[in-house]
Amino acid sequence: MDWKIIISTFVTIFLAELGDKTQIASILMTSKTNKPVLVFIGTMLAFAVVTVIGVAVGSVITKFLPINFIKVGAAIAFIIVGILILLGKI
Repeated sequence: MDWKIIISTFVTIFLAELGDKTQIASILMTSKTNKPVLVFIGTMLAFAVVTVIGVAVGSVITKFLPINFIKVGAAIAFIIVGILILLGKI
């Protein structure tokens, strides 16, 4: 097992998810329902499904596109999303 990949993935995702909309939504759902275990289960199931989709799409895309093209595309997508957030469109 390649622990380096596991640890770097964990750290990257953990830092990316801190304070994002999903975490805020989980906090709000917990405060609204007062059912932290059920919110935790729902959140983890949602993350699992989204992660499976991301890994599946990533494994297919890398077969057809070079990694540098994927990095540039991801960077452009993040810039576009950032601009849309600044303009209040998202």
